[in-house]
Amino acid sequence: MRSLPTDVVGVEAATSLFRSLGEPVRLAILTRLMLGEQRVVDLTEHLGLAQSTVSGHLRCLLDCGLVEVRAVGRSSVYSLAVPDRLHALLVAAEGLLEATGDAVTLCPVYGTGASR
Repeated sequence: MRSLPTDVVGVEAATSLFRSLGEPVRLAILTRLMLGEQRVVDLTEHLGLAQSTVSGHLRCLLDCGLVEVRAVGRSSVYSLAVPDRLHALLVAAEGLLEATGDAVTLCPVYGTGASR
């Protein structure tokens, strides 16, 4: 098992990862992709968002190495690049949220009522 980063570069990389996961639409896309491959049209329909919005977030996830894409005819089909590790991370996050109760939601800086 890898240890947690303690150097500045490692912490910055971890921060970038969490920023990529910290956007609600991107997290919703990743959660949906945990069910299997999806086309952009499938994701836009499920999320109720514009194609351009979903495509922009998919581009970010692709650039971050969290998703992969392959052409199927005229469509692009997206899947998780590292499904087992992403699943483990999200399960761990759920466990942490369960352990901390409402603390994250009520946080004045990052919670649901925080001004951004």
